[in-house]
Amino acid sequence: MRMALALAAKAHGRTRPNPMVGAVVVRAGRVVGTGWHRRAGRPHAEVIALREAGSLARGATLYVSLEPCAHTGRTPPCTEAIAAAGIRRVAAAMIDPNPKNFGRGIRRLKALGIRTGVGLLEKEAQALNRIFVTWMTAGRPFVTVKVAQSLDGKIATRTGSSRWISGPAARAWVHRLRGQVDAILVGVETVLKDDPRLTVRLGARRASPIKIILDSHLRTPASSRIFASRTPVIIATTARVSIQREKKLREAGAEILRLPGRNSRVNLRPLLRQLAKREISHLLIEGGGEAIASAFEASAVDRLACIIAHTIIGGRDAPTAVEGTGVTSLNAAVRLRNVHVHPLGKDLLVTADVHRHR
Repeated sequence: MRMALALAAKAHGRTRPNPMVGAVVVRAGRVVGTGWHRRAGRPHAEVIALREAGSLARGATLYVSLEPCAHTGRTPPCTEAIAAAGIRRVAAAMIDPNPKNFGRGIRRLKALGIRTGVGLLEKEAQALNRIFVTWMTAGRPFVTVKVAQSLDGKIATRTGSSRWISGPAARAWVHRLRGQVDAILVGVETVLKDDPRLTVRLGARRASPIKIILDSHLRTPASSRIFASRTPVIIATTARVSIQREKKLREAGAEILRLPGRNSRVNLRPLLRQLAKREISHLLIEGGGEAIASAFEASAVDRLACIIAHTIIGGRDAPTAVEGTGVTSLNAAVRLRNVHVHPLGKDLLVTADVHRHR
C-alpha cells in the first residue's frame, strides 16, 4: 500500500478534479503490475496496473489507495475491470468521499465475489487527497493562504510599496505553488496597488489558474494587467454595482459574479460554494489582508504558507497579513498544527495546517 500511495503522489497537482490514486497488483508475493492516475479523463490507476499485470492479475491481490469506482464518469467503472481481470482480493486504503461512489465500489466488488478490505494506511491516504476530501465533504475548495511579509508582520509599507518583500527563491516557490492550484484569489486593493498578473511564469503546469477578485463595488480597472492573459477572470461583487462599470469589465474579459454582501463586503461562503460547483477544488488566496481576514472569519482556511523576509518595515499604518476586526481574546485565536519551517534563499517559509476552525 505504501507503494500505491507513492505512485499516486507522482501526479500531485495534475489530476484535479479527480483524486490522486495509485494501484499495485501483487501475485504470490511479487509485484506484477503498477499504475497511477495521470489526469482527469485518462485511465484510472487500477486499469493501468491491471493492463501491466496482464494474465498475472488472475488470482492476485490489488492494493489501491482509494476505493475503486463503481459508476461511469469520464471513464468506465473500475470495479468491472477488476472483476474481468480475475482479481481475487482488493485492499483499499480509504472509502471514496465522492457521494456518487461512497461505499458503492466496495459493495459492488463483494457482489462480484471479490474479497475486500478497507483502512490500510487510511490516515496517510486521507492526507494525500485532503484537497479532494475537502471538496467532496465540505462542499467548498481546499483553501491555502499565501503571505509574504517582513519579520514584523507587514506585507507593504505605509505607502503601499511591496515589491519585493521576499527574494528570488521565495518568488520561484510561489510560482510552483500557483502551478498546483485551480484558482488564485485576491482582494481589489491588491489589484489597485500592485496590478498583479497572477500568472505562472516559472515551470510547467497542467493549466493556468483561474483568477478571482473580491470587489464589492467594482473598482477593478478594465486596464488591469490581470486581463492580459487568456485565463478566465471572475470578479465577485455585490448586487449594488454600476451597470456601466460592469459592462466595461465584461468587455475587458471578466465574468461578473453577483453574491450576497456581508458588512459591505462579498460574503466568502457562497462564493466558495459557487467555485466548488465549477470543479475548483484548490483555491489559493494571495491577499491582501482584508481578503485573508474574510477567509479566516468564514472558517475556510485549511493551510497557511507564510514567507518571512529578513526585513523590518514598521509603521502603525503599514498593512499586515490578516486585517479585519480580529479576535477579542487569545482563546479565540486561530490555532495552527503541523508547523514546519524551511529556508527559501535568505527568507523563511513557514507552512502549517489550520486547526479545525474556531
